[in-house]
Amino acid sequence: MRAVVYKESLSIDHPEALIDHELPDPVPESMDLLVRIEAISVNPVDTKIRRLVQPDGARVLGWDAVGTVVSVGDGVTGFEAGQRVWYAGALERPGSNAQLQCVDARLVSRVPQSLSVAEAAALPLTAITAWELLFERLGIALGKQSHGEVLLVSGAAGGVGSILLQLASRLTAATVVATAGRAESREWVTQMGAHHVVDYKQPLAPQLSALGISAVTHVASLTHTDAYISEFVELLAPFGHLALIDDPPALEVAPLKRKSLSLHWEFMYTRSMFETPDMAAQGRLLGEVAALVDAGVLRTTLQKVVGPIDAANLRAAHALIERGGSRGKIVLVGFQI
Repeated sequence: MRAVVYKESLSIDHPEALIDHELPDPVPESMDLLVRIEAISVNPVDTKIRRLVQPDGARVLGWDAVGTVVSVGDGVTGFEAGQRVWYAGALERPGSNAQLQCVDARLVSRVPQSLSVAEAAALPLTAITAWELLFERLGIALGKQSHGEVLLVSGAAGGVGSILLQLASRLTAATVVATAGRAESREWVTQMGAHHVVDYKQPLAPQLSALGISAVTHVASLTHTDAYISEFVELLAPFGHLALIDDPPALEVAPLKRKSLSLHWEFMYTRSMFETPDMAAQGRLLGEVAALVDAGVLRTTLQKVVGPIDAANLRAAHALIERGGSRGKIVLVGFQI
């Protein structure tokens, strides 16, 4: 099969940072689906692994996929050949930047029927991350009965933020405040569901005060947490919650004590990495997201399709991610025959 791999950690402007490569077709294990890849999206984790993890041989990246089931392992129920599925896979297995991929069926669901493969490929990883962060880590209640919750989403215009804003504004009673800088980012987060938008380049407290918000109950910090944590501590009400997904080199947490603030880390690969007893929750979660998409409650966060799946296009996509400031998701569709 054709695949895009990296063989050593190189700067993305190096022509061999990602290369086209031929690999043997993968063989599914008992709990696996063998999937023919139709579309993928690119996430910050792709660039992080490529830059920081030296591979042992040729490594296939990619943790978002839409494809068609080719075959199923003998331990799999609920799936059959010919079904179109979506998933974000497992961090430690070969990724979706290939014509064929094996994925544990517990991490998979049927794809939304109302989306194209490109539109669907934008969602799995970020939807899982946002859902787990919002409902499992921060503990914000599903439903429209108000509990006085005010959620600040920092770094809201990116992939995770774009779906997190939709989930929070459409499935909960929380007041949702997004941070954004550029005019186009402010417009985007408003479209995604933010009730209010504040400028992350300016002090946050006066902007929230001008909105009549004296404190927030929850903060979802999606990038540069170390740069903003002191502001978050100032803004959070006593017994509030701070959740993050990034990897700050250092984080001063002692100031959280005075207000009895809770700190949560969301890492969507924990379930697959440790094969937790509730590992199948991710497949069920994606099934719920698919139903919400088809019901018109949630929309795709696709922002850009860069072309078919090959090394040149993936290098371009990685460069866009590394440059920062992108909105929504970047997708690649199909392999050139």
